[in-house]
Amino acid sequence: MAWIVKDSANTQIDRRTEPYWTPKLAKKFEEDILPRYATKQAALLPCVHEVQHTYGWVPHQALEEVADFLDLSFAEVIDAVTFYEEFKLEPVGKYLIQICRSISCELCGYKELSKKVQNKLNILPGETTDDGKFTLLELECLGSCGTAPAALINETLHEDLTWKQLEHELNNLPD
Repeated sequence: MAWIVKDSANTQIDRRTEPYWTPKLAKKFEEDILPRYATKQAALLPCVHEVQHTYGWVPHQALEEVADFLDLSFAEVIDAVTFYEEFKLEPVGKYLIQICRSISCELCGYKELSKKVQNKLNILPGETTDDGKFTLLELECLGSCGTAPAALINETLHEDLTWKQLEHELNNLPD
């Protein structure tokens, strides 16, 4: 098998002039969040969650800004963030469909649901529709093993899913 090599050292990070980690966010975290933690490093995940909730994804520039805010290296931040599937380092569609593929969901038919979504939207897992409306992901464990198969549409959990229910949800999302 051939190795795929990426020239990471020369990768250019898209930047914008205004920060993602705004003074307003920093103030909120300094006053309300950081006091809850023994160290700044312990507040890393809540900071990154806030960025993702605010922008819908986590740009690399934002990770650098969070690292500066928490006095961490960028390597420490990117290492933690890439460990978790929930953080999106690329823009996603207006509606993020995440179908659980853990063992319970596999036994209860997640593959059929995923295939039907793929066919309906004409995308594969990890892709976004051309109009930017939908992104489909398969991920590990939504913590709903007793109600498998399960999926998230944005932040709403749908359990005991059938294709009819999932299709109904997709068809009734606002534009």
